[in-house]
Parts: sequence; structure tokens; C-alpha cells
Amino acid sequence: MTTVQQVTYRNLGWDSAADLYLPPNFDAAKRYPAIVSTHPIGSCKEQTSGNVYGRQLAQAGFVVLAFDASFQGASGGEPRLMEDPAIRVSDIRYAIDYLVTLPYVDADRIGAIGICGGGAYTVSAAVTDYRIKALTSITGVNFGRLMREGFSEFDPRGALKAMAQQRTAEAQGAERHVINYLPDSVEAGKQAGLTDIDVLEATDYYKSARGQQPNGATSGLFSFNSAAIAWDAFAHAETLLTQPLLVVIGDKPGAFGAFRDGWEIYGRAASESKQIVVAEGWSHYDLYDKPEPVALAMAQIVPFFQQHL
Repeated sequence: MTTVQQVTYRNLGWDSAADLYLPPNFDAAKRYPAIVSTHPIGSCKEQTSGNVYGRQLAQAGFVVLAFDASFQGASGGEPRLMEDPAIRVSDIRYAIDYLVTLPYVDADRIGAIGICGGGAYTVSAAVTDYRIKALTSITGVNFGRLMREGFSEFDPRGALKAMAQQRTAEAQGAERHVINYLPDSVEAGKQAGLTDIDVLEATDYYKSARGQQPNGATSGLFSFNSAAIAWDAFAHAETLLTQPLLVVIGDKPGAFGAFRDGWEIYGRAASESKQIVVAEGWSHYDLYDKPEPVALAMAQIVPFFQQHL
């Protein structure tokens, strides 16, 4: 049976909160391969990164650390609900720092996995942190591209002007402007004229009993989103991303762009060992928790990490 321990460790100037998943029949005298699991944007460690992929990887024999991003969930940091890609990538490095202090973790066998935005953050971390020996991106989304396109209504310069004005106002004492990335319910989204599969299925996951968790905020601090607009999760992948890479995507494309981003990083990565798995008939959010597509993904992920860690 998998054991889950709640742990904290020091980050830049605050504490990170994480769930540590230990394999069945765990023996602290042994040394295990370990995997850092990074949650999607607007999510938390209790959702897909932990209770789905983290738990199943632990059952397969890996020590898995699923953490809350800085400024989000149970982790520290102010202001709350900030989504800064550079710090999100730094969070992965600090998670590795914690893992290598554990006597039962083999520091030479550390991997990383991420879902949605967490998948692209994992790619970015691996570009410059070679402690990551192998990585998997599950329906990964390049948040920088998404901010330049759909999340700014394809007007990134206009969005930057609005963010600048709002940040100045907040520095002068105005109330923080928090935006919700999703409608309150699928029905509300449809009534508002929303039709995109990613938006509606995200709402079904995050705003219903299916995936809802207290710390899954699905919201962000508008004035600090400017940090993402000029950021590329895949920068320098052509030359520096050399670790074994597994990309998993569904074949039903949506507005968040995981299908396109998956093929892009697969093509750009310098990794000699790389593969892409397309889950036919399944969508971005199906890969969060639906048993059949998750099983399809895990059938590739487990042997991939067993081979490379």
C-alpha cells in the first residue's frame, strides 16, 4: 500500500508544502529512484499531479514528491495566486534539493513529470537542471504561448499595458485583481457562449466533485501575469534538452494548445531518446484522471522511467 507523508522544505524565502508518496513495502534502508510531480496552472498537489500520477508512480516503485507551487495551495509566498514561470521552474529545483537530502533517495536517479502547465515547466527545468535524468510531459502547455495568444485575446501588448496599469494601482494601495480562469460551472460557461473543449472540460474537472479540491484555485493575480508573456517554456531545448523525454498528448485539440505544444517540444528537443504518445480518442482533461487514458499513459510512463532512472 502506498504511504503519503505531508512534508515541508525551505524555498527562496518561504516554505513549500508537498505530499511525499512512498512505494508499497517501503524500506528506508534502501535507495529508490525518485520523481518530482508538478501540478497544472490553477491546480494543487492534491489533484492530478499527486492523487493520480504521483500515487500510481509510487505504486510502481518510485518515491514521488508532488508539491504546491509557491504562492499557491499550502505553500508560502506573497502575494498569493501569483503565476510566475521563472519561480515555478525554480520550485522544481527546490523540490529536487529536498529529495537529494533524503537518505533513501538515489540522487543519480531523479526524474520529473508534469501535467498541463506543469508539463512545460518540467521541460524548462530540465533544460538547465541536469539532475533531472528523464522527464515526462503529460498534455503539457507552454504558458507563455498561451498568455500571448488566448489568455490575452491575441493582444499581448494590450494585455501588458493593462497589467502595468493594474500593478501600479496595486502598488499605490488598490485591491489586488484576481482573475478566474474558468466559469463557475459548465452550464454557466455554455450560457456565456463558451464552446471550446478545453475550457468546458477544465470546468467540469475543477468545478465539480470530479476533481475539485480546496486549494485548486483556478485563478491568478492579473497584474503579475506579465512575467509569462515574454517567456517560452521550450527555450534552448534544441541545444540543451538532452535527457530522455516522453511526451503524452490526447488527439482532441483544444484552445489551451497541448496538442500543438506536445508536437513542438517533441520536435525541438535535442534528446537522443525521445518519444511521443498520442492517446487516440481522448482530450487534454481526460488525461488528468479518466481511468482508460491514464492507463494508456501509465503503460508508457512506468517502463520509460524504469529504463532511464
